[in-house]
Amino acid sequence: MSEFSNPNLEVLISSEEIQQRIKQLGAEVARDYAGLNPLLIGVLKGACIFLSDLMRAAEIPLGLEFMAISSYGASMRTSGEVRILKDLDVAIEGRHILVVEDIVDTGLTLSYLLANLKSRGAASVKLAALLDKFDRREKEVPIDYLGFKIPDKFVVGYGLDFAERYRNLPFIAVVKNPEA
Repeated sequence: MSEFSNPNLEVLISSEEIQQRIKQLGAEVARDYAGLNPLLIGVLKGACIFLSDLMRAAEIPLGLEFMAISSYGASMRTSGEVRILKDLDVAIEGRHILVVEDIVDTGLTLSYLLANLKSRGAASVKLAALLDKFDRREKEVPIDYLGFKIPDKFVVGYGLDFAERYRNLPFIAVVKNPEA
């Protein structure tokens, strides 16, 4: 059975809705960072698809870097302990940073990451997130460019996974029974 027609998945946000919103976000990023050559920092692995589409939609010169951070492991809930698994390959002092993330959940991981990047002397640090699971917020995190607010459901697709599955879905779906 294809993951695209899996009865255990319920589409929450269609591929078309995602692409339309990313075009809007890309235009906002291009307007706000015109002439600034921002550095986009993609948070691996989940943000890779959103990052790719967002940077193509932002028609300005920009740099690209990646970080890997973890607070989940293989669990569906955050552990609260943040670890940097892959750090930046360049200095960011004086750069305008746009962190690109797949989902803001409790805010604990991103709060840590944004503070870490600010402490490195960035000229500015902003956040673009595809999804905001606002009902689970424990620490407030400003989202400068937001795709969609979603309810407190476990979602996959468009880069988000469950145990490394479902990342390649072109839509966001709720997993009805994660153990199935």
